[in-house]
Amino acid sequence: MKLWGGRFTKQENQLTEDFNASVSFDSRMYRQDIQGSIAHASMLARQGIITQAEAEQIIAGLKEIRQELDEGKLQFFVEAEDVHMNIETFLTQKIGETGKKLHTARSRNDQVALDVRLYLKDEISEVKKLLLELEQTLVNLASEHLHTVMPGYTHMQKAQPITLAHHLMAYFEMFRRDAGRLDDCAARLDFMPLGSCALAATGFDLDRPYVAQQLGFGSITRNSLDGVSDRDFAVEFCSAASIIMMHMSRFAEEIILWSSAEFSFIELDDAFSTGSSIMPQKKNPDLAELIRGKTGRVYGDLTTLLTLMKSLPLAYNKDMQEDKEALFDAIDTVKKCLLVLAPMLQTARFRKDKMARGASGGFTNATDLADYLAGKGVAFRNAHEIVGKAVLYCLQQDKALEELSLEEFKGFSPLIEEDVYKYLDVLECVARRKIPGGPAPETVARAIKEAREWLRR
Repeated sequence: MKLWGGRFTKQENQLTEDFNASVSFDSRMYRQDIQGSIAHASMLARQGIITQAEAEQIIAGLKEIRQELDEGKLQFFVEAEDVHMNIETFLTQKIGETGKKLHTARSRNDQVALDVRLYLKDEISEVKKLLLELEQTLVNLASEHLHTVMPGYTHMQKAQPITLAHHLMAYFEMFRRDAGRLDDCAARLDFMPLGSCALAATGFDLDRPYVAQQLGFGSITRNSLDGVSDRDFAVEFCSAASIIMMHMSRFAEEIILWSSAEFSFIELDDAFSTGSSIMPQKKNPDLAELIRGKTGRVYGDLTTLLTLMKSLPLAYNKDMQEDKEALFDAIDTVKKCLLVLAPMLQTARFRKDKMARGASGGFTNATDLADYLAGKGVAFRNAHEIVGKAVLYCLQQDKALEELSLEEFKGFSPLIEEDVYKYLDVLECVARRKIPGGPAPETVARAIKEAREWLRR
Protein backbone atom coordinates (compact mmCIF):
# COMPACT_ATOMS: atom_id res chain seq x y z
CA MET A 1 0.00 0.00 0.00
CA LYS A 2 1.08 3.58 -0.67
CA LEU A 3 2.29 5.54 2.34
CA TRP A 4 -0.62 7.90 1.66
CA GLY A 5 -3.13 5.15 0.77
CA GLY A 6 -5.35 5.01 3.87
CA ARG A 7 -8.12 7.12 2.34
CA PHE A 8 -8.24 5.21 -0.95
CA THR A 9 -10.36 2.16 -1.84
CA LYS A 10 -8.82 1.39 -5.24
CA GLN A 11 -5.31 0.47 -6.17
CA GLU A 12 -3.49 3.08 -8.24
CA ASN A 13 -3.66 2.52 -11.98
CA GLN A 14 -0.28 1.61 -13.47
CA LEU A 15 -0.48 4.60 -15.83
CA THR A 16 -1.12 6.91 -12.87
CA GLU A 17 1.77 5.39 -10.96
CA ASP A 18 4.24 5.78 -13.84
CA PHE A 19 3.05 9.28 -14.73
CA ASN A 20 3.10 10.47 -11.12
CA ALA A 21 6.52 9.09 -10.18
CA SER A 22 9.56 11.35 -10.00
CA VAL A 23 12.16 9.00 -8.55
CA SER A 24 13.82 8.58 -11.94
CA PHE A 25 15.19 12.11 -11.62
CA ASP A 26 14.83 13.24 -8.00
CA SER A 27 16.79 10.22 -6.70
CA ARG A 28 19.97 12.25 -7.27
CA MET A 29 19.00 14.17 -4.11
CA TYR A 30 19.11 11.13 -1.83
CA ARG A 31 22.08 12.42 0.18
CA GLN A 32 20.34 15.76 0.80
CA ASP A 33 17.09 13.95 1.69
CA ILE A 34 18.89 11.79 4.25
CA GLN A 35 20.80 14.81 5.58
CA GLY A 36 17.52 16.64 6.16
CA SER A 37 15.89 13.60 7.73
CA ILE A 38 18.77 13.14 10.18
CA ALA A 39 18.47 16.76 11.30
CA HIS A 40 14.69 16.43 11.57
CA ALA A 41 14.90 13.25 13.68
CA SER A 42 17.49 14.84 15.96
CA MET A 43 15.21 17.84 16.48
CA LEU A 44 12.14 15.69 17.14
CA ALA A 45 14.02 13.96 19.96
CA ARG A 46 15.38 17.23 21.30
CA GLN A 47 11.81 18.56 21.53
CA GLY A 48 10.52 15.37 23.17
CA ILE A 49 8.27 14.50 20.22
CA ILE A 50 10.01 11.13 19.81
CA THR A 51 12.40 9.49 22.25
CA GLN A 52 16.15 9.81 22.04
CA ALA A 53 16.42 6.06 21.51
CA GLU A 54 13.99 6.25 18.58
CA ALA A 55 15.96 9.13 17.05
CA GLU A 56 19.21 7.22 17.39
CA GLN A 57 17.67 4.18 15.73
CA ILE A 58 16.28 6.31 12.89
CA ILE A 59 19.57 8.15 12.37
CA ALA A 60 21.62 4.95 12.39
CA GLY A 61 19.24 3.42 9.85
CA LEU A 62 19.43 6.48 7.62
CA LYS A 63 23.22 6.42 7.68
CA GLU A 64 23.23 2.76 6.70
CA ILE A 65 20.83 3.50 3.84
CA ARG A 66 23.07 6.33 2.64
CA GLN A 67 26.08 4.04 2.61
CA GLU A 68 24.18 1.30 0.78
CA LEU A 69 22.97 3.80 -1.82
CA ASP A 70 26.52 5.16 -2.21
CA GLU A 71 27.73 1.63 -2.84
CA GLY A 72 24.89 0.79 -5.23
CA LYS A 73 23.46 -1.90 -2.97
CA LEU A 74 19.94 -0.40 -2.95
CA GLN A 75 17.75 0.27 -5.94
CA PHE A 76 14.99 2.88 -6.04
CA PHE A 77 11.59 1.63 -7.16
CA VAL A 78 8.83 3.47 -9.00
CA GLU A 79 6.07 2.18 -6.71
CA ALA A 80 7.34 4.49 -3.95
CA GLU A 81 7.01 7.46 -6.34
CA ASP A 82 9.88 9.69 -5.23
CA VAL A 83 13.18 9.80 -3.39
CA HIS A 84 11.49 10.76 -0.10
CA MET A 85 9.11 7.80 0.10
CA ASN A 86 11.75 5.42 -1.21
CA ILE A 87 14.06 6.31 1.67
CA GLU A 88 11.23 6.18 4.19
CA THR A 89 10.29 2.74 2.86
CA PHE A 90 13.91 1.56 3.08
CA LEU A 91 14.05 2.88 6.65
CA THR A 92 10.87 1.11 7.76
CA GLN A 93 12.08 -2.14 6.18
CA LYS A 94 15.36 -1.76 8.04
CA ILE A 95 14.24 -0.68 11.54
CA GLY A 96 10.53 -1.50 11.63
CA GLU A 97 7.70 0.61 13.08
CA THR A 98 10.03 3.25 14.49
CA GLY A 99 10.83 4.30 10.93
CA LYS A 100 7.23 5.46 10.52
CA LYS A 101 7.76 8.13 13.21
CA LEU A 102 10.30 10.05 11.10
CA HIS A 103 7.60 11.85 9.12
CA THR A 104 6.04 13.37 12.23
CA ALA A 105 5.52 17.14 11.75
CA ARG A 106 6.77 16.99 8.20
CA SER A 107 5.27 16.89 4.68
CA ARG A 108 6.79 15.94 1.38
CA ASN A 109 6.05 19.54 0.42
CA ASP A 110 8.53 21.06 2.85
CA GLN A 111 10.81 18.02 2.51
CA VAL A 112 11.29 18.51 -1.23
CA ALA A 113 11.68 22.27 -0.76
CA LEU A 114 14.48 21.50 1.67
CA ASP A 115 16.14 18.89 -0.53
CA VAL A 116 16.23 21.12 -3.59
CA ARG A 117 17.70 23.99 -1.59
CA LEU A 118 20.36 21.74 -0.05
CA TYR A 119 21.17 20.25 -3.45
CA LEU A 120 21.40 23.65 -5.11
CA LYS A 121 23.61 25.03 -2.31
CA ASP A 122 26.08 22.22 -3.04
CA GLU A 123 25.88 22.67 -6.80
CA ILE A 124 26.31 26.45 -6.70
CA SER A 125 29.60 25.85 -4.89
CA GLU A 126 30.67 23.42 -7.62
CA VAL A 127 29.65 25.76 -10.45
CA LYS A 128 31.47 28.67 -8.82
CA LYS A 129 34.59 26.54 -8.36
CA LEU A 130 34.61 25.73 -12.09
CA LEU A 131 33.91 29.36 -12.93
CA LEU A 132 36.88 30.51 -10.85
CA GLU A 133 39.11 27.92 -12.53
CA LEU A 134 38.11 29.44 -15.87
CA GLU A 135 38.84 32.90 -14.47
CA GLN A 136 42.31 31.72 -13.41
CA THR A 137 42.91 30.41 -16.93
CA LEU A 138 41.94 33.77 -18.43
CA VAL A 139 44.25 35.66 -16.08
CA ASN A 140 47.16 33.34 -16.82
CA LEU A 141 46.64 33.67 -20.58
CA ALA A 142 46.24 37.42 -20.34
CA SER A 143 49.54 37.76 -18.48
CA GLU A 144 51.25 35.89 -21.35
CA HIS A 145 49.74 38.15 -24.00
CA LEU A 146 50.11 41.67 -22.62
CA HIS A 147 51.87 42.73 -25.83
CA THR A 148 49.99 40.55 -28.32
CA VAL A 149 48.35 43.17 -30.51
CA MET A 150 45.14 42.27 -32.31
CA PRO A 151 42.26 44.11 -33.96
CA GLY A 152 39.26 45.03 -31.89
CA TYR A 153 35.91 44.91 -33.65
CA THR A 154 32.57 46.64 -33.68
CA HIS A 155 29.81 45.43 -36.00
CA MET A 156 32.29 42.62 -36.88
CA GLN A 157 34.35 45.25 -38.71
CA LYS A 158 37.88 46.12 -37.66
CA ALA A 159 37.74 49.10 -35.34
CA GLN A 160 40.85 49.85 -33.25
CA PRO A 161 43.94 47.92 -32.14
CA ILE A 162 43.84 46.28 -28.72
CA THR A 163 45.72 43.39 -27.12
CA LEU A 164 44.71 39.79 -26.65
CA ALA A 165 45.22 40.31 -22.91
CA HIS A 166 42.68 43.13 -22.93
CA HIS A 167 40.24 40.98 -24.90
CA LEU A 168 40.61 38.04 -22.50
CA MET A 169 40.19 40.28 -19.47
CA ALA A 170 36.87 41.49 -20.89
CA TYR A 171 35.62 37.93 -20.47
CA PHE A 172 37.18 37.82 -17.00
CA GLU A 173 34.93 40.73 -16.04
CA MET A 174 31.85 38.98 -17.46
CA PHE A 175 32.57 35.82 -15.50
CA ARG A 176 33.38 37.87 -12.38
CA ARG A 177 29.84 39.27 -12.54
CA ASP A 178 28.57 35.72 -12.98
CA ALA A 179 30.34 34.68 -9.78
CA GLY A 180 28.60 37.57 -8.01
CA ARG A 181 25.23 36.42 -9.32
CA LEU A 182 25.88 32.92 -7.97
CA ASP A 183 26.73 34.43 -4.58
CA ASP A 184 23.49 36.43 -4.65
CA CYS A 185 21.50 33.32 -5.54
CA ALA A 186 23.15 31.35 -2.73
CA ALA A 187 22.30 34.12 -0.26
CA ARG A 188 18.64 34.17 -1.26
CA LEU A 189 18.19 30.39 -1.01
CA ASP A 190 19.89 30.26 2.40
CA PHE A 191 16.57 29.89 4.24
CA MET A 192 15.47 26.57 5.73
CA PRO A 193 11.84 25.62 4.84
CA LEU A 194 11.38 22.48 6.96
CA GLY A 195 8.59 23.05 9.45
CA SER A 196 6.32 24.61 6.86
CA CYS A 197 4.79 21.12 6.48
CA ALA A 198 2.12 20.88 3.77
CA LEU A 199 1.29 24.62 3.87
CA ALA A 200 0.13 25.58 7.37
CA ALA A 201 3.09 24.54 9.56
CA THR A 202 2.29 22.24 12.53
CA GLY A 203 0.98 22.23 16.07
CA PHE A 204 4.07 20.38 17.27
CA ASP A 205 6.62 22.55 19.06
CA LEU A 206 9.43 22.33 16.49
CA ASP A 207 12.81 24.00 16.88
CA ARG A 208 13.26 25.22 13.31
CA PRO A 209 16.36 27.36 14.01
CA TYR A 210 18.08 24.26 15.42
CA VAL A 211 17.38 22.32 12.19
CA ALA A 212 18.60 25.29 10.13
CA GLN A 213 21.82 25.36 12.13
CA GLN A 214 22.33 21.61 11.76
CA LEU A 215 21.91 21.88 7.98
CA GLY A 216 24.09 24.97 7.55
CA PHE A 217 21.35 27.46 6.68
CA GLY A 218 21.64 31.09 7.72
CA SER A 219 17.98 31.42 8.67
CA ILE A 220 14.50 29.89 8.37
CA THR A 221 11.72 30.73 5.92
CA ARG A 222 9.32 33.28 7.41
CA ASN A 223 6.01 32.09 5.95
CA SER A 224 4.83 28.48 5.67
CA LEU A 225 2.86 29.06 2.45
CA ASP A 226 5.89 30.64 0.81
CA GLY A 227 8.20 28.04 2.34
CA VAL A 228 6.63 25.19 0.34
CA SER A 229 5.69 27.08 -2.84
CA ASP A 230 8.78 29.21 -3.44
CA ARG A 231 10.99 28.20 -6.33
CA ASP A 232 12.51 31.65 -6.93
CA PHE A 233 15.91 30.25 -6.05
CA ALA A 234 15.67 27.69 -8.86
CA VAL A 235 14.52 30.33 -11.33
CA GLU A 236 17.29 32.63 -10.18
CA PHE A 237 19.93 29.95 -10.59
CA CYS A 238 18.72 29.15 -14.10
CA SER A 239 18.84 32.87 -14.87
CA ALA A 240 22.42 33.09 -13.59
CA ALA A 241 23.29 29.91 -15.49
CA SER A 242 21.76 31.35 -18.67
CA ILE A 243 23.94 34.45 -18.37
CA ILE A 244 27.02 32.30 -17.75
CA MET A 245 26.12 30.29 -20.86
CA MET A 246 25.57 33.49 -22.84
CA HIS A 247 29.06 34.67 -21.92
CA MET A 248 30.58 31.29 -22.78
CA SER A 249 28.64 31.25 -26.05
CA ARG A 250 30.03 34.66 -27.05
CA PHE A 251 33.53 33.43 -26.30
CA ALA A 252 32.86 30.17 -28.15
CA GLU A 253 31.66 32.12 -31.20
CA GLU A 254 34.94 34.06 -31.25
CA ILE A 255 36.97 30.88 -30.90
CA ILE A 256 35.06 29.44 -33.86
CA LEU A 257 35.72 32.55 -35.95
CA TRP A 258 39.36 32.79 -34.88
CA SER A 259 39.89 29.12 -35.80
CA SER A 260 38.78 29.70 -39.38
CA ALA A 261 41.30 30.13 -42.20
CA GLU A 262 39.95 33.63 -42.75
CA PHE A 263 41.14 34.65 -39.26
CA SER A 264 43.72 32.03 -38.20
CA PHE A 265 44.13 33.79 -34.86
CA ILE A 266 44.00 30.56 -32.86
CA GLU A 267 44.72 26.89 -33.31
CA LEU A 268 42.94 24.53 -30.97
CA ASP A 269 44.80 21.52 -29.64
CA ASP A 270 44.05 18.23 -31.40
CA ALA A 271 42.80 16.82 -28.09
CA PHE A 272 40.04 19.44 -28.05
CA SER A 273 39.06 19.26 -31.73
CA THR A 274 37.34 16.76 -33.99
CA GLY A 275 37.53 15.77 -37.65
CA SER A 276 35.17 15.06 -40.53
CA SER A 277 33.89 11.65 -41.57
CA ILE A 278 34.32 12.57 -45.26
CA MET A 279 36.82 15.46 -45.49
CA PRO A 280 40.26 14.30 -44.31
CA GLN A 281 41.68 17.81 -43.96
CA LYS A 282 39.10 19.10 -41.48
CA LYS A 283 39.84 20.14 -37.90
CA ASN A 284 36.61 21.36 -36.36
CA PRO A 285 36.02 23.43 -33.19
CA ASP A 286 33.17 21.15 -32.15
CA LEU A 287 33.48 21.77 -28.42
CA ALA A 288 33.08 25.51 -28.92
CA GLU A 289 30.13 24.86 -31.23
CA LEU A 290 28.50 22.63 -28.62
CA ILE A 291 28.93 25.29 -25.93
CA ARG A 292 27.25 27.72 -28.29
CA GLY A 293 24.46 25.22 -28.98
CA LYS A 294 23.90 24.16 -25.37
CA THR A 295 23.31 27.78 -24.41
CA GLY A 296 19.85 27.55 -25.96
CA ARG A 297 19.20 24.46 -23.87
CA VAL A 298 19.81 26.34 -20.61
CA TYR A 299 17.67 29.23 -21.84
CA GLY A 300 14.96 26.61 -22.33
CA ASP A 301 15.38 25.43 -18.73
CA LEU A 302 14.88 28.99 -17.50
CA THR A 303 11.81 29.44 -19.69
CA THR A 304 10.44 26.11 -18.42
CA LEU A 305 10.63 27.26 -14.81
CA LEU A 306 9.21 30.71 -15.48
CA THR A 307 6.32 29.22 -17.44
CA LEU A 308 5.79 26.51 -14.82
CA MET A 309 5.46 28.99 -11.97
CA LYS A 310 3.62 31.85 -13.66
CA SER A 311 0.04 30.74 -12.91
CA LEU A 312 0.32 28.60 -9.79
CA PRO A 313 -1.92 29.55 -6.86
CA LEU A 314 -0.61 29.01 -3.34
CA ALA A 315 0.61 26.73 -2.03
CA TYR A 316 2.17 23.53 -3.37
CA ASN A 317 0.90 22.13 -6.69
CA LYS A 318 2.01 18.93 -8.40
CA ASP A 319 3.14 21.05 -11.36
CA MET A 320 6.15 21.94 -9.22
CA GLN A 321 7.47 18.40 -9.59
CA GLU A 322 8.51 19.58 -13.07
CA ASP A 323 10.99 22.07 -11.60
CA LYS A 324 13.72 19.54 -10.94
CA GLU A 325 14.44 18.21 -14.42
CA ALA A 326 14.89 21.74 -15.77
CA LEU A 327 17.02 22.78 -12.79
CA PHE A 328 19.15 19.64 -12.91
CA ASP A 329 19.65 20.00 -16.65
CA ALA A 330 20.79 23.62 -16.25
CA ILE A 331 23.24 22.59 -13.52
CA ASP A 332 24.63 19.67 -15.51
CA THR A 333 24.94 21.64 -18.74
CA VAL A 334 26.69 24.69 -17.33
CA LYS A 335 29.12 22.46 -15.40
CA LYS A 336 29.98 20.40 -18.48
CA CYS A 337 30.62 23.53 -20.55
CA LEU A 338 32.79 25.16 -17.88
CA LEU A 339 34.66 21.90 -17.51
CA VAL A 340 35.76 21.82 -21.17
CA LEU A 341 36.23 25.53 -21.88
CA ALA A 342 39.14 26.07 -19.48
CA PRO A 343 41.40 23.24 -20.77
CA MET A 344 40.45 24.05 -24.36
CA LEU A 345 41.83 27.56 -23.82
CA GLN A 346 44.84 26.36 -21.83
CA THR A 347 45.99 24.11 -24.68
CA ALA A 348 45.19 26.47 -27.57
CA ARG A 349 47.92 28.22 -29.57
CA PHE A 350 47.34 31.90 -30.23
CA ARG A 351 48.85 33.10 -33.53
CA LYS A 352 50.55 36.36 -32.57
CA ASP A 353 51.75 36.99 -36.13
CA LYS A 354 48.27 36.69 -37.60
CA MET A 355 46.79 38.89 -34.90
CA ALA A 356 49.43 41.57 -35.45
CA ARG A 357 48.79 41.53 -39.21
CA GLY A 358 45.10 41.81 -38.54
CA ALA A 359 45.63 44.80 -36.27
CA SER A 360 47.62 46.61 -38.95
CA GLY A 361 44.93 46.40 -41.60
CA GLY A 362 41.48 47.93 -41.88
CA PHE A 363 42.50 51.46 -40.81
CA THR A 364 42.39 50.56 -37.12
CA ASN A 365 44.59 53.61 -36.47
CA ALA A 366 42.17 56.08 -38.09
CA THR A 367 40.75 57.24 -34.75
CA ASP A 368 44.29 57.95 -33.58
CA LEU A 369 44.85 60.22 -36.57
CA ALA A 370 41.68 62.11 -35.63
CA ASP A 371 42.94 62.34 -32.04
CA TYR A 372 46.30 63.57 -33.36
CA LEU A 373 44.57 66.44 -35.16
CA ALA A 374 42.34 67.17 -32.16
CA GLY A 375 45.48 67.41 -30.04
CA LYS A 376 46.70 70.13 -32.40
CA GLY A 377 43.58 72.19 -31.86
CA VAL A 378 41.28 70.89 -34.63
CA ALA A 379 37.71 70.38 -33.43
CA PHE A 380 37.19 66.64 -33.21
CA ARG A 381 34.19 66.62 -35.54
CA ASN A 382 36.29 68.44 -38.18
CA ALA A 383 39.20 66.06 -37.54
CA HIS A 384 36.82 63.16 -38.03
CA GLU A 385 35.83 64.53 -41.45
CA ILE A 386 39.44 65.09 -42.48
CA VAL A 387 40.44 61.55 -41.57
CA GLY A 388 37.37 60.15 -43.31
CA LYS A 389 38.52 61.84 -46.53
CA ALA A 390 42.05 60.50 -45.99
CA VAL A 391 40.70 56.96 -45.58
CA LEU A 392 38.65 57.32 -48.77
CA TYR A 393 41.79 58.45 -50.59
CA CYS A 394 43.73 55.46 -49.22
CA LEU A 395 41.02 53.08 -50.39
CA GLN A 396 41.20 54.57 -53.87
CA GLN A 397 45.01 54.33 -53.86
CA ASP A 398 45.11 50.92 -52.17
CA LYS A 399 47.25 52.25 -49.33
CA ALA A 400 47.23 52.22 -45.54
CA LEU A 401 47.25 55.52 -43.65
CA GLU A 402 50.82 55.02 -42.48
CA GLU A 403 51.90 54.48 -46.11
CA LEU A 404 50.92 58.00 -47.13
CA SER A 405 53.77 60.44 -47.72
CA LEU A 406 54.01 63.53 -45.56
CA GLU A 407 53.10 65.57 -48.64
CA GLU A 408 49.95 63.50 -49.10
CA PHE A 409 49.09 63.95 -45.42
CA LYS A 410 49.51 67.71 -45.67
CA GLY A 411 47.05 67.69 -48.54
CA PHE A 412 44.45 66.85 -45.92
CA SER A 413 45.79 69.09 -43.13
CA PRO A 414 48.87 71.33 -42.93
CA LEU A 415 49.04 70.56 -39.20
CA ILE A 416 50.25 67.02 -39.84
CA GLU A 417 53.99 66.65 -39.19
CA GLU A 418 56.62 63.90 -39.33
CA ASP A 419 55.67 62.71 -35.84
CA VAL A 420 52.39 61.38 -37.25
CA TYR A 421 54.07 58.13 -38.34
CA LYS A 422 54.99 57.17 -34.78
CA TYR A 423 51.55 58.25 -33.67
CA LEU A 424 49.95 55.83 -36.17
CA ASP A 425 52.04 52.80 -35.18
CA VAL A 426 49.56 50.24 -33.81
CA LEU A 427 51.77 49.45 -30.82
CA GLU A 428 51.79 53.15 -29.96
CA CYS A 429 48.04 53.31 -30.50
CA VAL A 430 47.56 50.62 -27.87
CA ALA A 431 50.21 51.90 -25.44
CA ARG A 432 48.68 55.38 -25.52
CA ARG A 433 45.38 54.10 -24.13
CA LYS A 434 46.52 53.76 -20.54
CA ILE A 435 43.62 55.29 -18.66
CA PRO A 436 41.87 52.88 -16.24
CA GLY A 437 39.98 50.27 -18.26
CA GLY A 438 42.09 50.80 -21.36
CA PRO A 439 44.12 48.24 -23.38
CA ALA A 440 47.63 49.62 -22.73
CA PRO A 441 49.88 46.82 -21.42
CA GLU A 442 50.67 48.70 -18.21
CA THR A 443 46.95 49.22 -17.55
CA VAL A 444 46.05 45.61 -18.30
CA ALA A 445 48.92 44.47 -16.08
CA ARG A 446 47.35 46.39 -13.19
CA ALA A 447 43.96 44.85 -14.00
CA ILE A 448 45.54 41.38 -13.97
CA LYS A 449 47.15 42.08 -10.59
CA GLU A 450 43.80 43.16 -9.16
CA ALA A 451 42.14 40.11 -10.71
CA ARG A 452 44.65 37.78 -9.08
CA GLU A 453 43.98 39.44 -5.70
CA TRP A 454 40.24 38.99 -6.23
CA LEU A 455 40.74 35.31 -7.08
CA ARG A 456 42.82 34.82 -3.95
CA ARG A 457 40.03 36.35 -1.86
